[in-house]
Amino acid sequence: MIISHFPKCVAVFALLALSVGALDTFIAAVYEHAVILPNRTETPVSKEEALLLMNKNIDVLEKAVKLAAKQGAHIIVTPEDGIYGWIFTRESIYPYLEDIPDPGVNWIPCRDPWRFGNTPVQQRLSCLAKDNSIYVVANIGDKKPCNASDSQCPPDGRYQYNTDVVFDSQGKLVARYHKYNLFAPEIQFDFPKDSELVTFDSPFGKFGIFTCFDIFSHDPAVVVVDEFQVDSILYPTAWYNTLPLLSAVPFHSAWAKAMGVNLLAANTHNTSMHMTGSGIYAPEAVKVYHYDMETESGQLLLSELKSRPRREPTYPAAVDWHAYASSVKPFSSEQSDFPGMIYFDEFTFTKLKRNTGNYTACQKDLCCYLTYKMSEKRTDEVYALGAFDGLHTVEGQYYLQICTLLKCQTTDLETCGEPVGSAFTKFEDFSLSGTFGTRYVFPQIILSGSQLAPERHYEISRDGRLRSRSGAPLPVLVMALYGRVFEKDPPRLGQGSGKFQ
Repeated sequence: MIISHFPKCVAVFALLALSVGALDTFIAAVYEHAVILPNRTETPVSKEEALLLMNKNIDVLEKAVKLAAKQGAHIIVTPEDGIYGWIFTRESIYPYLEDIPDPGVNWIPCRDPWRFGNTPVQQRLSCLAKDNSIYVVANIGDKKPCNASDSQCPPDGRYQYNTDVVFDSQGKLVARYHKYNLFAPEIQFDFPKDSELVTFDSPFGKFGIFTCFDIFSHDPAVVVVDEFQVDSILYPTAWYNTLPLLSAVPFHSAWAKAMGVNLLAANTHNTSMHMTGSGIYAPEAVKVYHYDMETESGQLLLSELKSRPRREPTYPAAVDWHAYASSVKPFSSEQSDFPGMIYFDEFTFTKLKRNTGNYTACQKDLCCYLTYKMSEKRTDEVYALGAFDGLHTVEGQYYLQICTLLKCQTTDLETCGEPVGSAFTKFEDFSLSGTFGTRYVFPQIILSGSQLAPERHYEISRDGRLRSRSGAPLPVLVMALYGRVFEKDPPRLGQGSGKFQ
């Protein structure tokens, strides 16, 4: 009898201990890191030289970790490729890899560094976490041997994975995630056979973790949120800003809002590759973000977050993205449609001809409806409403439904969809909606200077409208409802055919 009841007693005690130590809020930190890159070479360097470079980057990250901890942060996220960069072949990355065990082994590398072989990077990250009493999230490379009995084993006899690790405030390895949706240029890494759904519990909520291109996916990104009901997502990324619709800060903040979770997004910083844009995002509001194409320095961001946002009265209500638009008849006007390209996708556009109006743009099953009022109709700036309903096939394959209002680069309609940085036209009133065939729609508004529109100036109505609410004139660059139709995706995002850059 004693033996049979003992596990229940332990379970009850553990639950009480967790509830006693639970925090209603926590301080999150992300660090946008200007990575020190290796010299480009196809010849592998020595392990000593690889470790020298990695330690230079960890020296920088250590300063950020210590500063975050001094300011009360409970957890810090550092970027994808933040410890060794990204200029590698399969062979040249090898000296940078370590064997990363399953977290179930209950391992604190800082105390037992040689338990799984030579693991100096994991040891140092573990000690950073332990010595500063903070959870540390980092992106490194994992290596796993395989043999001929495995039909998918690479010719060199090993798997190499783009890997996120999490060390808790005691320095223990509590999470390991192998990136599932590799981006096209990541030839140095292998695709995991299966999507890993990695979560862990902490005194300040339940966390999920994935990497960069995974955010476009159903597996693991949507599954971790919808089925595992995590409170917060840890998100190391090396994000190349692709205007007008795929800039890091607008897309990541929109994703957090639509998915109803906190998102801690740490990007690398490299202006020559258009890499910048990190932030801490809650479901109801952007907490803090950083976008800097002017300097080459890193940046630490901190903000307080609710540990369990779903329990909060401010938690956003569910949105029916089809409701309003399905009740609207296409607006009749003198509009004439024209094609335009955004990131290799051909949109159907229509030009906004007056300072106020109602416009419709349709493609396949998607019709986009816009009602707006400008402060004035300028002759030197042109805006267009666009619709796209189709499979994106370049640098990955994934199905999109998008409604967007955007400023064209020049008054030439052929530039609609090209990147643009500033706008002088101001919108006093707007409402954008679409007949979406998915509930996964990510709303974003970008203002002149690539700034986010503050939440006080717009709202997402429950019937699926992105609309103004303050009457304040806003210099809009881009407004978009970016929909993902996951059931029409190929099996894996990164393995589609198409042109790669």
